[in-house]
Amino acid sequence: MNTDSKIQISSLEDHGDQRGFSFTVPAEALRFLDGVEDIHIAAILPGAIRGNHFHQRRREILVFNYVGDWSFHWDEGPNTPTQHRSFQGTGAVLITILPGASHAVRSDGAQTLMLMAASSEPYDPQDSIPRKVI
Repeated sequence: MNTDSKIQISSLEDHGDQRGFSFTVPAEALRFLDGVEDIHIAAILPGAIRGNHFHQRRREILVFNYVGDWSFHWDEGPNTPTQHRSFQGTGAVLITILPGASHAVRSDGAQTLMLMAASSEPYDPQDSIPRKVI
């Protein structure tokens, strides 16, 4: 794990069985938040983008359960290069985000992408500052 980066991306292991998938958010990710103050679940329709903002105060973890193509885009702060990572197939991914890192997600395939976000602070629209990375 690169501790110098404001963004960490890791695949989650499927502990499912014949009934279906089962993914667990690791304790390390929950410690990263130092307390969960907000959780929300969202869908990203094919071709749609969510994000293009950074948070001033709150830490965030994003969990994606996906079937199909999607991409995550981010920077490490103002005047830093935009980066991206593409995903295909099926699985689950956990992304941790420190304040100051702008981030966005695009559903690149034909399927709706499901997202669960947990934050260290209660939701406050004043904490999300627009900065486009895609």
